Amino acid sequence: MEQKHVITLAIFGVLIFPLSAYAAVYDVSQHGIQNKDITNALLKAWKLAVEAPTKSKVLIPKGQWMLKQALLAGPNKAPIEFQVEGTVTAYSDPYDLPDKKGEWWIGMNYLHSLTVSGGGIFDGNGKVAWTKNDCHKNTKCLSKRLPYNLSFNFVNNSLVKDITIKDSKYFQSNCISSNNVTFQRIKISAPAESPNTDGIHIARSVNIKVLDSIIQTGDDCISFGDELKDVLVKNVRCGPGHGISIGSLGKTNQEKDVTGITIDNCTFINSDNGVRIKTWPSTPSTLKVTDIKFTNLIMQNVSNPVIIDQQYCPWNMCSLDKASLVQISKVKIDNIKGTSFTQDALIFSCSSSKPCQDVQIGNIDLRFSGDPKLGGATTKCQNIKYVSTGKQIPPLCVKTSAPKALPK
Repeated sequence: MEQKHVITLAIFGVLIFPLSAYAAVYDVSQHGIQNKDITNALLKAWKLAVEAPTKSKVLIPKGQWMLKQALLAGPNKAPIEFQVEGTVTAYSDPYDLPDKKGEWWIGMNYLHSLTVSGGGIFDGNGKVAWTKNDCHKNTKCLSKRLPYNLSFNFVNNSLVKDITIKDSKYFQSNCISSNNVTFQRIKISAPAESPNTDGIHIARSVNIKVLDSIIQTGDDCISFGDELKDVLVKNVRCGPGHGISIGSLGKTNQEKDVTGITIDNCTFINSDNGVRIKTWPSTPSTLKVTDIKFTNLIMQNVSNPVIIDQQYCPWNMCSLDKASLVQISKVKIDNIKGTSFTQDALIFSCSSSKPCQDVQIGNIDLRFSGDPKLGGATTKCQNIKYVSTGKQIPPLCVKTSAPKALPK
């Protein structure tokens, strides 16, 4: 049999492989790196990739690399894989960014058929930034100037898998105005005391999935904004953190409906909350939150495992004079088991103007893990129309008032 030979050439930093794999691999280490800083090399490699007419790869090889900031923008002509094998670390100064307006360390915008992979680490080096975040006591805080680690905007038909995102200066990652994006086998971590280090923030998008991942943060493991449709979170382990939150919603009148969010087969360990929906009171917003499923969840020593809070007003930044006008409906809460660190295992604090409608609650087994002398776990209800679909521990709605102060 005739033996065929494949020749691999390295020309101007481009590794040329057989067309069956990638037309070109752009290795940033071949594009001129100074003192381990890959900023300029990455931007050069990315420019070649987005202009490539056939499938290509941008490679950050194994090693320790520094990066100031990078906007990896499209549109791209063909699929791109961004393969990160090494550890990429941000500089510690949170305001030392070439693009002062960029609320991102690495931004990936206007792309399609993108794959981010490789087993590498994106280290936001956020310890200094966390000391400058005083939003808990300063309504004019500068935290919005702090960058996200990875920011995906206007990204379609893409996959982010097998990477680690850690110690972001602000949110670890987001996915905005995108369609058909999957996050799979992602590890996200930051200390429990790090402020506003949400794992993934998702908004204004359709068909987003977060699968088979571990998220440990100082804020929400996953947070959802407005204008969302068809989101699945499955096989995710959360904790520490503030749990998985839909909202806060309804702060502005421009927000749009949220429909079709499923949180399934997830585990919460020592988190400040489990799953929750939160909306602002005293605003004109009339958006709808509907078709929400919280199913097959395990709570391990979780404070407030299930919450609907329509009086969300952190740090007294709003008025409680008027009820929320956000309508929550078609919520399924089923097969929730484990232990609650607080007695308030289930909290349903719905709006007096727009009571929660068509809520199905079944197969709940949540036990208070604290001092048994205080009594067992409780359910607190306010303005909710529900149907019980299975055994309930604690019993449903034995009290008619919500607690005076809900977790923020």
